[in-house]
Amino acid sequence: MAEIVFENVTKRFGNITAVDNLSLTVADGEFVVLLGPTGAGKTTTLRLAAGLEVPDAGRLRIAGVDVTRAPPAERDVAFVFQQYSLYPHYTVFQNMAFPLRSPSQRWDEARIEARVREIAGLLRIEAKLDNLSTKLSGGEMQRVAIGRALVRDPAAFLMDEPLSSLDARLREDLRVELKRIQEDLGATILYVTHDQMEAMTLADRIGVLAEGKLVQIGTPRQIYSEPASVHVALRLGSPRINLLPVGALGLTDGPAGATTVGVRPEDVILGQGGAAARVIAVEHLGAETVFLAESEGNKVHALAGAGVMRHAGEETTVRMLPGTALFFDGEGHRLAAARASDAEREAERAHGT
Repeated sequence: MAEIVFENVTKRFGNITAVDNLSLTVADGEFVVLLGPTGAGKTTTLRLAAGLEVPDAGRLRIAGVDVTRAPPAERDVAFVFQQYSLYPHYTVFQNMAFPLRSPSQRWDEARIEARVREIAGLLRIEAKLDNLSTKLSGGEMQRVAIGRALVRDPAAFLMDEPLSSLDARLREDLRVELKRIQEDLGATILYVTHDQMEAMTLADRIGVLAEGKLVQIGTPRQIYSEPASVHVALRLGSPRINLLPVGALGLTDGPAGATTVGVRPEDVILGQGGAAARVIAVEHLGAETVFLAESEGNKVHALAGAGVMRHAGEETTVRMLPGTALFFDGEGHRLAAARASDAEREAERAHGT
């Protein structure tokens, strides 16, 4: 495995700048997820790494080699697409073995069989090797598509929303499998998604893209707790972060220039003092309950444990955990402000909602 390095890479399509002066290093053995909405430049970034697009400016290195102008075949990367792209008339074994039988690989059949069975074991599809790909479930087909990339043992893997076409339960299962395999193999992976859950659970680091620009990169915890802007704050968290005008709910102690305050729903406390409020909706999610409350004309989401009992129409109060507010200026950039430590937040939250 090896690192992937983008150095001031720009790619334009006519008047549209799809990737704008991107500098990013994916370290050897690191799992980096690029997160952003449609049109943010995620897939174009992958295609640049794969050699399917050529940058208009900047350089790209893989395993220390400048591959900016190199064709895809010379990059030693494996691309996993959103769609399975399996050969329907091939068995699972034949689909997985296909890349090893290309003239550039020159593997003998005994080695091919050993490698395919090894990866099938990792993916837990060894019992399906003799099945035609058309006889598989969606989750099994995606495992085969991932396996076809893994068998090659390339320098790096590029993955373009490979789980997006699966149902929620299969996505959850394959996220766990994919992270386990990546750690077992020590694989270098650059993965793109618009799904915040995938980003949080898979990534060593998350890079947030907006209109072709890398606006922040850090660990999932850093991106969630210390977003650089409103745009980044909105990318992670369900329910989404509460964005309120400064002064709402008594939040008047922000830094100079602050116009918006952001508070995560888990940092909102109902019924323990603060501003008068009314519960207007309740959503039970099993282990957690989401409350939507209204206070002083502002709507606020609060996240609490399943045992907290409140009802729509109930009068209550609302306040924020001290030191949890995020302050943003008029352009959406976060301003520095004192923050409570995790221990302080947990101690305050332990009093209950």
